[in-house]
Amino acid sequence: MKIYFERHPVGEIVEDGKELPVFQYAQEWINQPGAFPISTTMPIGEHPHGWDFLGPWLLNLLPEDNDAIRQIARILDVPHTDVLGLLQQVGRDTSGAISFAERGATELKVIPVESEDALERIINDLPKKPFLAGDDGVSMSLAGVQTKLAVRVLDNGQIAIPIDGAASSHILKPDSKNLWGSVHNEAFCMTLANLVGIPAPLVTTGIAGERTYLLVERYDRLDQGGALRRLHQEDFCQALGLPPSAKYQHSQFRGPKGNFAMMADRLRQVAGAGEVLKLWDAMVLNVLCCNTDAHMKNYSILIAGDGIELTPIYDVMCAAVWDSITRNFALDIGRKRDGDYLERRHWEREAKKCGLRPDGAVERVEALSRAVLEQAEPARKMVEAMPAGGHALLGQIEEAVARRSQTILNGLDQ
Repeated sequence: MKIYFERHPVGEIVEDGKELPVFQYAQEWINQPGAFPISTTMPIGEHPHGWDFLGPWLLNLLPEDNDAIRQIARILDVPHTDVLGLLQQVGRDTSGAISFAERGATELKVIPVESEDALERIINDLPKKPFLAGDDGVSMSLAGVQTKLAVRVLDNGQIAIPIDGAASSHILKPDSKNLWGSVHNEAFCMTLANLVGIPAPLVTTGIAGERTYLLVERYDRLDQGGALRRLHQEDFCQALGLPPSAKYQHSQFRGPKGNFAMMADRLRQVAGAGEVLKLWDAMVLNVLCCNTDAHMKNYSILIAGDGIELTPIYDVMCAAVWDSITRNFALDIGRKRDGDYLERRHWEREAKKCGLRPDGAVERVEALSRAVLEQAEPARKMVEAMPAGGHALLGQIEEAVARRSQTILNGLDQ
């Protein structure tokens, strides 16, 4: 199976029926100016890369919801355990720049969603037809558990469905029956991130009939005069050669588990110490927002031929407003799992593990905590001004985030 970037062949996944598949870079790609590796675990070269790194990289491109995988497999008549078969069907528009089918760089092929009612029907159908699997020309895959859809927002603001490998510009995330107010929750946290100086994708909200949704601008797409170019990325499970099950430090699954220091060490290796400081800031913001689902797949890196950098922060929500969500972090901080009990020594301990100067790291914790306290109210007002308007949960989110920030500041004196 061949892998492409735009119309350039990047390489091929080779199966001989006897051993596990391997990935081999194409000679054309090896010689291509500006070529980038598909993963930091699989550098460009003539030597083939085995399943130990290829397998986790592929698995992390698919959704982690087993029900969604089974639904897609049933619709496409592919075994749900056939990773390559699934990606061959849904892998034309994935996270990052790589496609499992040839396509043009700037080609715009979309099906406009003609009405609010039509968009509502699409949203309502997503649980039983993830990523619109089976629709003519539609081929996309996004990692994660949340219901979502890759879409193209046209110049007039109309939402459209990309087909035949066309690039999407936004991720549409519908409201959730299980997480009341999720759209406004994520809109608040992402808006707050930008206000305090943590790079985050621009977001807005929308209404489709009785449904609300969040539109997240893709940071792995670059608008060049109306033409979208794909930027390559990988999450930290991929960057460390780990399966999706390793994303939580205290997962029930057997096998390797991730932690924050592992991400910091890997980022320093491939991108330098400056990017580790950005990673620290992103982690601190997740703590201040009470985001207990900030696991290793919710941090990523952008990969280009001339360098690697941390991506903007994403998938941030305040879990404190939902009783059904754990209070424990996905990844420990200084061996502590509950943000309400973090003290200076925990931050210093984690900073040392990450190879950072403890005093400087704690200064960032204090500065970001104070910034969040100042910007929480403006963030709420900005979300209320978005198309979907306000929500009863917004005040609780603002209060929870402000309370956590003050608690963190108090803990620095302990």
